[in-house]
Amino acid sequence: MQQNTWALVLAAGEGSRLRSLTTDATGTAVPKQFCSLDGGPSLLQEALHRAQAVAPRERICTVVAEQHRRWWQGALWSLPAANVIVQPRNRGTALGVLLPVLKILARDPLARIVFLPADHYVRDEHVLALALGVAVADLERHPDELLLLGIAPEEADPELGYILPGLPEAGGALSVQRFVEKPAVAAARELIGAGGLWNSFIFAANGFAVLSMLRERMPEVVDRMETALARDGDLRGVNTLAELYAELPEVDFSRHIMQGAERRLRVAPVPRCGWSDLGTPRRVAETIRRLRAEQPEPVRSAWAPATGFLNLAAAHARLQMAG
Repeated sequence: MQQNTWALVLAAGEGSRLRSLTTDATGTAVPKQFCSLDGGPSLLQEALHRAQAVAPRERICTVVAEQHRRWWQGALWSLPAANVIVQPRNRGTALGVLLPVLKILARDPLARIVFLPADHYVRDEHVLALALGVAVADLERHPDELLLLGIAPEEADPELGYILPGLPEAGGALSVQRFVEKPAVAAARELIGAGGLWNSFIFAANGFAVLSMLRERMPEVVDRMETALARDGDLRGVNTLAELYAELPEVDFSRHIMQGAERRLRVAPVPRCGWSDLGTPRRVAETIRRLRAEQPEPVRSAWAPATGFLNLAAAHARLQMAG
């Protein structure tokens, strides 16, 4: 593992598109990162395990939301307290990136960071781990750019975002021509035929490059966040960061930061690895179907014995029976 390499697991989202599956018996919607796919560790725990492919535990961080404390407080016991970065509330993925990047850069100004969403399933983890290692090494050659991991599509899925690559560059990465969000099936087939890749929202970048891109697109928000972090704790009884989050709009990293900044981006193709973002009930059902076909009995991870708060496969089966 290279020095100054950090992994950041993004775990502050609400998972609202899966509410039909993730609402428990009490009527409480459990954010999907705290659920398991088919028993065993939660998706968040699996993502933390995935992060170990590129960074030691002392340089693995996660960003979570204060309103989810009941689910993450006990589950993150293995991380140093400083590595659990709490947002006062969820304000979109751009803020979910900005806050932890500022915190990590304060500890390591030379940090190179791998960004991993906490709510993915990956069948062939070794394939993704290899791609993550290559991505980190690539930052030496292109320190000012973000390197996205684009997954080779297994089908023309209209529920995913696509990256249309441009010309190849040194090291095997490709330039980014454009993004296409949730195209119709026919359009998705055309994109795949033209070399389109699934946008996994997994990427690697030097911390200063991410901060520069965020500052370019939302300078006032970055300035206010830096000021809030500097002031927090100085004034007794005042939580400046919480006050700031109460005022900020939701900002999406893919839509509002990356789109239009393609010149700062490159994409590394990743071979098919059974990746899914588990973004909708249909994608969860399809992932479970494939998983059961390949391994009829659920596989339990020895890395994290704690189980998710809700089993998505069991929830899906109950819905099928009820329907």
